[in-house]
Amino acid sequence: MRIGIVGGGQLGRMLGLAGIPLGLEFVFLDPGDEPPASAVGDIIPAPFDDREALELLAKRCDILTYEFENVDVDSLQAAAADSAPVFPTPRALATAQDRKSEKLAFEAAGIPVAPWRAVASHEELRDAGRTLGLPLVVKTRRFGYDGKGQYRIQDPSDVDAAWAALGGVPLLAERFVEFEREVSALGVRGGDGSLAAYPLTENVHRGGILHTSRAPLDDVELQAQADRCLRALTDELDYRGTIAIEFFVVAGQLYGNEFAPRVHNSGHWTIEGAVCSQFENHLRAICGVPLGACRPRGHAGMVNLVGTMPPVASLLELPDVHLHDYHKEARPGRKLGHVTGVAASPGERDRIIDRIETLLA
Repeated sequence: MRIGIVGGGQLGRMLGLAGIPLGLEFVFLDPGDEPPASAVGDIIPAPFDDREALELLAKRCDILTYEFENVDVDSLQAAAADSAPVFPTPRALATAQDRKSEKLAFEAAGIPVAPWRAVASHEELRDAGRTLGLPLVVKTRRFGYDGKGQYRIQDPSDVDAAWAALGGVPLLAERFVEFEREVSALGVRGGDGSLAAYPLTENVHRGGILHTSRAPLDDVELQAQADRCLRALTDELDYRGTIAIEFFVVAGQLYGNEFAPRVHNSGHWTIEGAVCSQFENHLRAICGVPLGACRPRGHAGMVNLVGTMPPVASLLELPDVHLHDYHKEARPGRKLGHVTGVAASPGERDRIIDRIETLLA
């Protein structure tokens, strides 16, 4: 079976690495020069919204999927209409692309969210501060990632600066949540509606970019809430594939922040740390074969390598550490790789992360 993937970055690369042992072949659509996924499949070099290139991808493949959200839904759906099905569905992709649609989907699934409202003018933004209360986080409804396209309003005097920075496009304003921690729930839903869930992952961000992930989070009640949210949202979207929901934890309650209709950075620990990785399970789901076990193999930690790569030898000297180099050109703020450690206890896992961070300092 041949899988077509829109996007040839590190997520596409890791999907290919997971699928080759299953006998799968891959074709990627990506405009980059030798993108990371070129090591695991053929590349169709074209922009992501090139309808002719998408049609070629669909004709060459049995199933289509995508590794990031900023894909033109209409072009993807039209290209695949007569050739290959797309999973997750274009509806799920469209929902994740717009923060308003995302919030409405959370609410339809019964997932708690912070008070919010859509904003289309300077006056509506000022009114949102009065009605929702401050502090307020303002986000572009589309194309925001890794902390981009956001502005925090602490005081009414900040409204003008926020509008100057983000105005001119549809916005979403939500009350800032004083959260205790950030966690993500990763699950995979098969074509028959079966759902498998990984243990909750605790995440730490720096500058809006994921820095570390630790799993499993040992909290039975939060895990039960996360599992209910995964079931409700994937049923609501008639979902198929791997999904990640990011939450804020406030006084023992999960509040939905956003979801990704794809494999996710906070699930990279599953490659070494779970019986079946998020990447293999995504492929299993879209190909219609039984899902793999999400059971952890121990206590895992993941550290992103952002901006610069440390000397490889220094990382490989560390016991119980696995390096993933994405083979990307270094530049500030760019994810170049990640390092994972798996241990028998949370304490030992955290010591591994401390040693990795010492090397990166």
